[in-house]
Amino acid sequence: MKKIIELYDNGHGVDTLGKCSPDQSLREYRKARELVRDIVAKRKAMGYDARILVPEDTDVSLTERCRRVNAICNQYGKDNVIMISVHCNAAGSDGKWKTAGGWCIYTSPGQTKSDILATSIWNAAQDSLKPYIQRFSTLKAQGAYDKRQVPIRADWSDGDPDYEARFAVLTGTKCAAVLTESMFQDNKTDVDFLLSAEGHNAIVDLHVKGVDNYVKSL
Repeated sequence: MKKIIELYDNGHGVDTLGKCSPDQSLREYRKARELVRDIVAKRKAMGYDARILVPEDTDVSLTERCRRVNAICNQYGKDNVIMISVHCNAAGSDGKWKTAGGWCIYTSPGQTKSDILATSIWNAAQDSLKPYIQRFSTLKAQGAYDKRQVPIRADWSDGDPDYEARFAVLTGTKCAAVLTESMFQDNKTDVDFLLSAEGHNAIVDLHVKGVDNYVKSL
């Protein structure tokens, strides 16, 4: 099996204002670091070279994040490195609760190895998020989510489930790179899930399994 360096980027930092739930119970920088910490620990325990890209709590610029990734690419070869950036989504920036919800994954535009990595993680989410998926319709009927929402979002317009965006950490890095948006930090039901042990473990699990399946396929 090919040796792959796995880089996990925890989105944003303590200095980034506004990246939190309206009631301040969830702060994205902290949740992203908790998720990445546990993902990396599990991948290391499985014998893989998994690394935290941003060990600092302070915000690290997108330029610096890309520089760190590309330095590893230059050292080991870009085909031997992958990068997964872990975030929580938001429907607005006005500090009010919203009715958007769900999980999704992004790649840069075009067909690359990133799309294969994204599909592997997306497929793993179908299993790891089963409890969330099974409750979604009932919660939607109760008003937690508006009628457009689905538990796992996808854009199949180009034949695969990832969304495409020109996020700096996706377009500015040389290796296969994806960005996950795990639930919405301005949806009360999603926040409850994110802060629960069940939700935390499910999100960790989908990253671990999705990356594992991808690496084993190389």
